[in-house]
Amino acid sequence: MSVKRKLLALGAALATAAGLAAVPAVSSAAVPATIPLTIQNNSGRTEPIYVYNLGTELSTGRQGWADANGTFHPWPAGGNPPTPAPDASIQGPANGGSITIRLPKFSGRVYFSYGQKLVFKLTTGGLVQPAVQNPSDPNRNILFNWTEYTLNDGGIWINSTQVDMFSAPYSVGVRMSGGAEKTAGRLTAGGYHGFFSALKAQPGGWGNLVQTKPDGSVLRALSPGHGVGAGLLNAAIMDDYINRVWAKYASSTLTVTPFADQPGTKYFGRVSGNTMNFTNSAGAVVTSFQKPDSDSVFGCYKLLDAPNDLVRGPISRTLCAGYNRSTLVSNPNQPDAGSSGFYQDPVTNHYSRLIHERMVDGKAYGFAFDDVGHHESLVHDGNPAQASITLDPFS
Repeated sequence: MSVKRKLLALGAALATAAGLAAVPAVSSAAVPATIPLTIQNNSGRTEPIYVYNLGTELSTGRQGWADANGTFHPWPAGGNPPTPAPDASIQGPANGGSITIRLPKFSGRVYFSYGQKLVFKLTTGGLVQPAVQNPSDPNRNILFNWTEYTLNDGGIWINSTQVDMFSAPYSVGVRMSGGAEKTAGRLTAGGYHGFFSALKAQPGGWGNLVQTKPDGSVLRALSPGHGVGAGLLNAAIMDDYINRVWAKYASSTLTVTPFADQPGTKYFGRVSGNTMNFTNSAGAVVTSFQKPDSDSVFGCYKLLDAPNDLVRGPISRTLCAGYNRSTLVSNPNQPDAGSSGFYQDPVTNHYSRLIHERMVDGKAYGFAFDDVGHHESLVHDGNPAQASITLDPFS
């Protein structure tokens, strides 16, 4: 990952990064134009909370923000250098309290920050997102986090995410029309502090991912991809495992069955030199991958690019999951049926491992395609009555 800011069109690109690329758009309007989102503050902290709902209006494709009533406001034109964005903040709940806002049919993010408003700017290309792997980012010393969601006529998909960073703890939920609630993203008791302690103790420089305020208080841990891009983590940290994968499949076959509902669709990978070629059942080469580096593995991009197609993308997603979970050497049939073999190799994505270990249900978005095999912290309902974000204790 580059230390430069990324300009994200909060929509298809964001949804893909969150594993939501397959969210369907259906023609029947089963879901109202807005649904309530309750934000409950159980953090135990006394700072004021600021909430932002930013994204792409699905009916028009315009980028902008929604106010507390769910009314859409398009971003004005930006500039170069970037110009300040309109203040899209909503006053959040005090500790122990809650607020309810309205979610429109968006694909985007709900940010929340503690103590300070976030700084958003606009360029001619769109909104500049916080990029705290950059030491000069104006949000570097602000405690904040975000959830990602898509609400459309097919329902809501909402997740907690640690793809970019692990920071202020929170969980998400959906209350279905019958009254039952589904939740995801809740840490175990002691999980927040336990994660940072374990990451700092992990040999190999993993503790360098932790960012603190000038007073020494913990803000977040960057994802390893951002850590490599910022020079905080050894760029060759996954090389030993990647080399072993390459050696294994130079003399044996890696079988990828990317669609759980299509067990007959299989692709077969073999290494030749610096290339892993995948063939279909007829023996025709359908796509090829060059030997990846650590950054490609952690970011699931570059040499493991995953276009939104039906062949290369699904194979790449499966490879990315196998590399991050370190299961490609131990299991030639991917993806894995269960999680018992994940992160067992000494060379693995320890950041993701430590997050999953501290989730109540074991599910998280520790990397971009953590949804392979349904190990992601995502909830969905086709006819939601209400969604929720709970700001959880820093324990």
